[in-house]
Amino acid sequence: MQSTALLLVDIQNDFIPGGSLAVPQGDTIVKVNNQLQQHFNLVVATQDWHPSGHISFASEHANHKVFESIKIDGIDQTLWPEHCVQNSWGADFHPDLNTQKVEAIFRKGTNPKIDSYSAFFDNAHLKSTGLTGYLKEKGVKHIYFTGLAADICVYFSIKDALQEGFKCTLIEDATKALDQNIYEKQKHELSALGVQYVTSDKFTLV
Repeated sequence: MQSTALLLVDIQNDFIPGGSLAVPQGDTIVKVNNQLQQHFNLVVATQDWHPSGHISFASEHANHKVFESIKIDGIDQTLWPEHCVQNSWGADFHPDLNTQKVEAIFRKGTNPKIDSYSAFFDNAHLKSTGLTGYLKEKGVKHIYFTGLAADICVYFSIKDALQEGFKCTLIEDATKALDQNIYEKQKHELSALGVQYVTSDKFTLV
């Protein structure tokens, strides 16, 4: 039975230097992610996949700026640069990312009216991506996380994975944060919840 899976979160052009919402040094994780895949029988990826005019884009809100936080239907929403628009270059996986072992791709952020950071649910937990059911049907109990950005989509994916009953490990040199200070605070929070942190050079399946 397949008990572990590698989840590649949003390794897309817009989150890489040169993209519209670039994560510092985001390009440095691609090679590590390629190397890690050989250790797993099951590799799954997510893809931010926004329609044009998505509600999370600052350009959709007059008199508001990029990275400003507002309330939309009672939910805190950071306003982002336009990014990962469906069928655009920015939404494509980084060209050097090996996707041959990726068995399934789960797209998120497709509803124009609500943002979706987590690989499992939108930000209001109104709609599931189906990832939980997919992994559980495969017998997965332990998810190893990589990807971008560590403090946003990876963080919220791990939080939801814990709620869904999965054991979670973050491979630190296979992810990068948009805000390193926020990431360090989150690391303390997630460690207290049982999340493990490893690096690829010491990588062993457990």
